[in-house]
Order: sequence, then structure tokens, then C-alpha cells
Amino acid sequence: MEIEKLQAAVEAILFAMGDSVELDRLASAVGHDAETTRKLIHNMMDRYEEEDRGIRIIELDNAFQLCTKKEMYSYLIHIAKQPRRYVLTDVLLETLSIVAYRQPVTKLEIEKIRGVKSDHAVNKLVEYGLIEERGRLDAPGRPLLFGTSEEFLRRFSLQSLEDLPVLDQEQIAHFKEEAEDEAQLTLDV
Repeated sequence: MEIEKLQAAVEAILFAMGDSVELDRLASAVGHDAETTRKLIHNMMDRYEEEDRGIRIIELDNAFQLCTKKEMYSYLIHIAKQPRRYVLTDVLLETLSIVAYRQPVTKLEIEKIRGVKSDHAVNKLVEYGLIEERGRLDAPGRPLLFGTSEEFLRRFSLQSLEDLPVLDQEQIAHFKEEAEDEAQLTLDV
């Protein structure tokens, strides 16, 4: 197949699927290996940006999805219902960051780190589609394991979990010191 037909095939697949499609599945569908297909898609991504189109292709953990550019949102809300916006409170962000950096993680492990019950926060993050169940821990009671979802990657514009910021040891020591000081203030009261 010539390049234009391959690109048209990839574009049609991504458009029809709506959600992300794994690279291996795309490669198989167009009859090429994964690396050739990845290069083809990255060329398409570059072309979409250069041509200032209303759509773009995003990469999500070795999968690709056709999306509307953020800049087009103001036009879309006139036609489509305004998407539901949710607020990520400090509690939700704290819980989400624990899941992102420690996954797979149980609710009990989250609560140990946070020092408070986390049922509501975990349930809200599942409801928002930012975290999901990843199975059960092989331990008494078989507690649920949680991890981030593809929606988490999409919402935070990450291609994979490797793109999460890395905290250096100095920052970690500073955070521990602040937490210990805060815990001590609570005990003194």
C-alpha cells in the first residue's frame, strides 16, 4: 500500500474506534510491523500540527487516539453538550498521586500514606475514570488493587507513566520533614 492509503487506513480506524487503539493492533490492520506503523503515525501527527487542523493524534502508553484539539473547545460547546467538568480537590489530587506513583496499590496502603480514610477519594477517582481496579492482592481478604487508567494519561497529557515527574531525594526529605512537623502539631493540640 502506498503511504497515503496507509495513513488513510490508520485515520479511518482511529476515527471509527473513538478510543485509543494499541500500536500492535494498528500495525496488524495495515499489514506492517509496529515500528514502521509508529513512524507512519508520528508523521501523521506532525502533519496535523503543521496544517493547523482541528484534530490531532495522541499517544497513550503504546496506543494512539484521534482527538479534537483543545483550541477547538470553544467551537464544540455550541454544538455538543458541554462536557462534565469535575473538580480535583487537594484530597483527590493527593490520593491520585499516591496511586500514580505506587501502583498497583490497595486502599489500605493509600490510607497508611495519607493517615486518614480514603474511601470517598478512591470512589470519586474511580467515578471520574482516573483510576481503575487492577485485580486483587493475594493476601487475606483479597483487597482490591488500584492503578491509573488511560483516562488519567489523557487528562494529564502523558504518553505513559514514565512521563510522571521524578522527585529528587532532597524534595522527598523536605516533604517528610513537613509531614512530621504537621503530625507533631496535631499531637500537641
